[in-house]
Amino acid sequence: MPRPLTRSASSGQAAVELLALVPAVAVLALVGWQIVVGAHAWLHAAGAARAGERGALVGADPAEAARAAVPEGWGRRLAITPAAGERPLRVHVRIPAVLPGLPPTRPVVAAPRGQRP
Repeated sequence: MPRPLTRSASSGQAAVELLALVPAVAVLALVGWQIVVGAHAWLHAAGAARAGERGALVGADPAEAARAAVPEGWGRRLAITPAAGERPLRVHVRIPAVLPGLPPTRPVVAAPRGQRP
């Protein structure tokens, strides 16, 4: 007949379970934050693509218009293709990594509405 568990036999089990759960929660939080950062970069790329297309329609340089549409410091993350005057305009934005030292991510690509990126 098995002995019933006493308080001393199970003491510390909750602490061990919590200790095992903390790294999993931290990794899930970092993955979730990386998704948020990627969505934020995509929104900036879409806005820059629209601004670049509007600039091209009025005769301005589309690359300058696209760079002016993103926050300061994001201009170095932009790659605008094709060259000025050609269409469709595409804006590539490198997604910043949440943790330094991680391998670079693929850039997000955006084009003005109605055009495929």
